[in-house]
Amino acid sequence: MAGDGITANALYPGGIRTKLQQYQEGPAMSAETRRIFDIYPWRSAEQGAATSVLLAASPLLEGIGGRYFENCQEALPYDPADESIEPSGVAAHALDPAAAERLWDVSLEMLAS
Repeated sequence: MAGDGITANALYPGGIRTKLQQYQEGPAMSAETRRIFDIYPWRSAEQGAATSVLLAASPLLEGIGGRYFENCQEALPYDPADESIEPSGVAAHALDPAAAERLWDVSLEMLAS
């Protein structure tokens, strides 16, 4: 639908620290989960919204579709060796045109049945 001016992209806003996390905390949380929870690089609501706003409003992305963004930029391919608490990137299979075509075909078949 890009010919009609309609495009779509995917994004990861990051882990956004809100009051919802109060339901994840408490005595039931294991010590290891608590450690990860405490060191996770949480974002503010504003930081989490930044990539969404960029994709929705930036004229720099007009006509650009089918991409994956994080941290206000197009994501690089994922590095499986990255063991950081918040690995980033896009999986190689998500960039494979043949895999995308197969997904499209299977989706059409499923919708038709």
